[in-house]
Amino acid sequence: MAQLFFKYGAMNSGKSIEILKVAHNYEEQNKPVMLFTSALDDRDETGYISSRIGLRRQAIPIKEDTDVFGIVSRQEPKPYCVLVDECQFLSKSNIEQLVRIVDELNVPVMGFGLKNDFQNQLFEGSRFMLIYADKIEEMKTICWFCERKATMNLRVENGKPVYTGEQIQIGGNESYYPVCRKCHSSPPL
Repeated sequence: MAQLFFKYGAMNSGKSIEILKVAHNYEEQNKPVMLFTSALDDRDETGYISSRIGLRRQAIPIKEDTDVFGIVSRQEPKPYCVLVDECQFLSKSNIEQLVRIVDELNVPVMGFGLKNDFQNQLFEGSRFMLIYADKIEEMKTICWFCERKATMNLRVENGKPVYTGEQIQIGGNESYYPVCRKCHSSPPL
């Protein structure tokens, strides 16, 4: 029986490298997968899953009006698994389509993404993944400043912490640090 998985973690927890590893493992056994990512993530190029260690792979970009269910249902041969990066940027409707892929097509879906934003609010996509997922797993990394587990993302501009602004601002190490709760509220910058 297929399930919906949500693997979340702070920045730099290895989410993108994990999705690429999972795709490789399936395909090495001649089991086709489908890769998707949010169209909002254009750090490398729209429609690519890229890891910080340099691996990248083309993926189908998801916009708010993308018919993800339709794309998967028409795929021949049927995929063994659907892998989705940057789930936090997806809409409730996108997540509900992932649920339908699991429940109606009997295809497992593994979604990867951030849980909370720089203000520690849930992203829409993450909220609905947490609601609907059959299995939820935290991917761990360490705080940028200390040895604690990073559970939050600190936005920085010109070396200074930022706690206000738009929820979505695409960026990497130049804009965000994975941090623990203590270093989020008083970063040693």
